[in-house]
Amino acid sequence: MRGSKHHSGVGSLREIPEEEVRAFRKRMAGTVFTHDDEGYHDARQVWNGLINHYPAVVARCSGVADVVEAVDFAREHDLPVSIRGGGHNVAGTAVVDGGLVVDLSERKGIHVDPDARRARVEPGVTLGELTRETQVFGLAVPGGMAADTGVAGSTLGGGLGWIRRKYGLGIDSLRSVDVVLADGSFVRASPSDHGDLFWAIRGAGGQFGAVTSFEFDLHPVGPEIASAMVYYPGDNSREVLRAYREYTESCPDEVTTLAFHSFAPGGDGVPESARGEPALGIMACHVGPVEEGERVLRPLRELGDPLVDYSGPTTYADIHDSEGAYPHGRNYYWKSMYLDELGDDCIDLLVERASVAPSHHSSVTLWQLGGEMNRVDADDTAFPHRDAAFMLSVEATWDDPHTSSQNLDWARETWEHLWEQSDRSLYVNFPGLAADRTDLMRAAFGDHYERLAELKAEYDPTTLFRSHNGLSLAGGTTGE
Repeated sequence: MRGSKHHSGVGSLREIPEEEVRAFRKRMAGTVFTHDDEGYHDARQVWNGLINHYPAVVARCSGVADVVEAVDFAREHDLPVSIRGGGHNVAGTAVVDGGLVVDLSERKGIHVDPDARRARVEPGVTLGELTRETQVFGLAVPGGMAADTGVAGSTLGGGLGWIRRKYGLGIDSLRSVDVVLADGSFVRASPSDHGDLFWAIRGAGGQFGAVTSFEFDLHPVGPEIASAMVYYPGDNSREVLRAYREYTESCPDEVTTLAFHSFAPGGDGVPESARGEPALGIMACHVGPVEEGERVLRPLRELGDPLVDYSGPTTYADIHDSEGAYPHGRNYYWKSMYLDELGDDCIDLLVERASVAPSHHSSVTLWQLGGEMNRVDADDTAFPHRDAAFMLSVEATWDDPHTSSQNLDWARETWEHLWEQSDRSLYVNFPGLAADRTDLMRAAFGDHYERLAELKAEYDPTTLFRSHNGLSLAGGTTGE
C-alpha cells in the first residue's frame, strides 16, 4: 500500500510514511480506510449527495479505545479531525477534506432504563433507532425531526424535534456526555464535572472533542398521537400563513407545528390540476390524549380550503418517517435564520421566493418555537436562541447534479432576501455550506461566541477538531 496523501493544516500535500499507517491499522480494532482501499468511497459518503469530500483517513471505531488511537494518530500527523455519527449531516462537516474522520457510525448501543426514565446512547444511533427502543416504554428524547437523523449531530447543535415546545430541545434533556479530548484523554462531562465543557457541548457541537456516549432524560410520549398534515393551494398561501401565525400565538405547549411552502405532491387525494403547483403545507404534532389532540389541531385543517388533508391519529415513530421526501443521496443545501416575529413582509417574501424554486423538492420552512424550549435561560447552554418565535430554513433539495448551480443560487438569494427580516442569527446545524466563516458562527452563537472561543483554546489549543463550524481560537485563528 502506498503512503496516504493528505492536506496539511495550511493546505499543502505531504506523505504519511507507509509503515506508520500500517502500524495504526494494527492498533485499531475497527477498520481504517485510505484512498487506495476498497470501501473508501462508501466510507466517505454521507446522506447529503452534494457533499464530495476526500479525507486522508477514515477510522471506523469499534469503541472508545479506537477513538483515542485515532485522535492520537491525527494529532501526531497534524491531520484535521471531523466526527461522523449517524451520517445525516446536511452541512458536510462530518467528512473533512484531507484529514481524519473519526467514524462512529457503527457505535449503535442503546440502553433504556424505563424506571429512571434515562437512556444511554452511542453516537452512531439514528433518531429512528432510538425512538424504536424508547417507544416500547412510551418514552422519547426530544430531539430531531427525521428518523434517519443522527442523534449525536442533531443533539450537539441543539436538537430541534417534534416535542420541543413540550419538553424543550434535545440538549435540555442531556444529562452527561463521554468525550475523548484533543490530547487523547477521556472525560465525562456533566453539570458537576467539567461543567464548562458540558455547557459548550450543549449547542456548539463536536468542536471540543469526540463524544462517545450520551445520557438523556426520557419523557412520556405516545405511542399514539394526534397529527395534522394539510396542503393548501399556493394562491391562498399568504392568507393561510397569516391565519397560521394567529394560531401559533395561542396554541398550547403540547402542540408543535411546521409550515412549509413548496409544491403540491402527486399523492392520493391531490387534484391532478394542482400537482406540482406551488402549495403551502402545515404539519403538527400533539403530545397527550389523541382525542384532545385532534380537537386542538382541528383549526389548522380549517385555515382555508385545503387541497388535501392527511391529518389523523398516527404513532410518534411514524411522524419522523421522511425517507420519501428526503432520501439518502439527494442533493441538499439548507440554511437558516431565527425570527422574533412573523411579519407580513416576511410572509410575502417567503411565498414569492418559495414559488420560484427551480426544484419542486425545495421549500422555505417555518419551525414554530416557544414553549418549554424558550423557558430555559439563554445562558444555561451554548444554544442562545431562546427568545425566537420561529426558525426559518431555506431548504434547496434536488436530484440532478447538473442543476446544482441553479439550485444553490436560488437558495442563497432567497436566504439573503429573508435575512433582512430575521434577528441575524442562525441554527448551527443548518448553516449552508459556509460553516467555517467566523461571521456565520457569530450569528450562530451570538453573545456566547467569545466564551466558546476561550473554551476552544483551553480544550483544543491546536485546533485539532477543525471541520466543525470554524470556531476560532481566542486571540488566534482556526489554523486552517
